[in-house]
Amino acid sequence: MARILATEIRVGNLIEWDKRIWRVLKCYHVHVGGRGGAFMQVEMKDIESGTKVNQRIRTDEKVERTIVEPRAMTFLYQEGNNYIFMDQQTYEQLSLSQEFLEGQSEYLLPNTDVLVNFHNDRPIGVQLPSSVVLTVVETEPTLKGATATSSYKPATLETGLVVMVPSFLVQGEKIKINTDTGEYIERV
Repeated sequence: MARILATEIRVGNLIEWDKRIWRVLKCYHVHVGGRGGAFMQVEMKDIESGTKVNQRIRTDEKVERTIVEPRAMTFLYQEGNNYIFMDQQTYEQLSLSQEFLEGQSEYLLPNTDVLVNFHNDRPIGVQLPSSVVLTVVETEPTLKGATATSSYKPATLETGLVVMVPSFLVQGEKIKINTDTGEYIERV
């Protein structure tokens, strides 16, 4: 296992905490002014029991990152509540449930390359690319005179994900989304 600083924790990482292996679901840096100091607020899920916890970890603290075997896979298609992936080396197919992906399925389009992490030959997590390009399928009409610095409006993307986008975007445009935060990055 490798020790990493708390500031290096990312969504999708597997870390050892309290002698259990946890998958990081959400992670963000919090800095409290004054004497409080900075820390990482980490929401994680026990890969064995499915229990979720929120943990505050000081930024100077080190945690054990679980050694996993990442395998390059391609998302092929969705079948009911299961998502089918293909190993890029062996061409074997792997089915993962929507509950297993937990919020990551909204970033998956057919032919998306991902890393599936295995621990003891069992899939335990999916690492998405840092950003994905998705098409806006529904949003409010453009307001006359809207600029890049104006307010944001909700937009539904082709996977069902709803994000806040600048008011100048219209239906049918492709946009880049950050898979860690779910935020709009730019128009493509």
